[in-house]
Amino acid sequence: MNKPAPTPNPRFQSLDLLATLVAVVTGNGSVIFANSALEDALGISRRAIEASNFTQCFTEPHVLQNALGGASSNEFAALRYDAWLVRQGHDSLPVHVVVAQTDRPDEFIVELLPLEAQARQDREERLLEQAQANKELIRNLAHEIKNPLGGIRGAAQLLEMEIDSKDLKEYTRVIIHEADRLQTLVDRLLAPHRRPHVVGDVNVHEVCERVRSLILAEFPRGLKVVREYDTSIPEFRGDREQLIQAVLNIAHNACQALTDRIADGDAQLVFRTRIARQVTFGKQRYRLALELHVIDNGPGVPDSIRDRIFFPLVSGREGGSGLGLTLAQTFVQQHHGLIECDSVPGRTDFKLLIPLP
Repeated sequence: MNKPAPTPNPRFQSLDLLATLVAVVTGNGSVIFANSALEDALGISRRAIEASNFTQCFTEPHVLQNALGGASSNEFAALRYDAWLVRQGHDSLPVHVVVAQTDRPDEFIVELLPLEAQARQDREERLLEQAQANKELIRNLAHEIKNPLGGIRGAAQLLEMEIDSKDLKEYTRVIIHEADRLQTLVDRLLAPHRRPHVVGDVNVHEVCERVRSLILAEFPRGLKVVREYDTSIPEFRGDREQLIQAVLNIAHNACQALTDRIADGDAQLVFRTRIARQVTFGKQRYRLALELHVIDNGPGVPDSIRDRIFFPLVSGREGGSGLGLTLAQTFVQQHHGLIECDSVPGRTDFKLLIPLP
């Protein structure tokens, strides 16, 4: 008769909610607790892990043993290093190891982050820092431009009133026209910071449907819009108009990139909604998050601007303002979210991540 699985120590049950791999061990490496993510990664049961010495789960066991020895003697609060985790029936997994002592003597938490996940987290943090710096730069630059711009336009108008020559008036009209164009650009740069954040209940599929209707009104032929919705996604608190504008900016950019395929009649735009569980972004972990994908079958983001697509005034097409994605990122970040882009020729996927309650 099989014995029932042991009940996890109540002290450690919350660790089962983490997507990262976690073991609680003693100073000699004996496992006190292994969370379910570690169980899945190793491909063996929690009972088998807890009956083992955790140092033997690595290709170089002595490195973890040395780390535990250093932690036992209080040489450091936490130690980080890269290692290879041995898995039954699978290739070894490269991981980033974090060793830290708990509030009890001779008890340590060993957290393992697959290096791919660590690289993604680092990239997200850079994106957030970058976006914050961009926002401050935009705001300051726009204010610096705005005041002298009004003076230039006013002076051109006064000058136009004083001259009779039609040829000279053409020059003043050029000045006024270009000043107005720059004013419009400045207003667009400042728009996210001026407009109040109007919070209400948001249904993400209503947002997608509104964007879909606007896109199809502008591109009625040659474009197929596919809807792949998870209708179980709950409403959440947010600014509906800001999210419509963010998704519209991304979708409109996609359609501009699809110009040739629209002409050929085989352009496709996909709106896909999903629930992500136990995700970390912006240095914070969320139990649930909305994933909204806007996917097109265009040529992909040019390599020359791939790392800068969310920078202001960076555009991949002739005559583009380079503000659409910058504003989209700003609006999504005001919902504590993030936009990611994965692009290869034939498939570009913009993913919006927004925390759910």
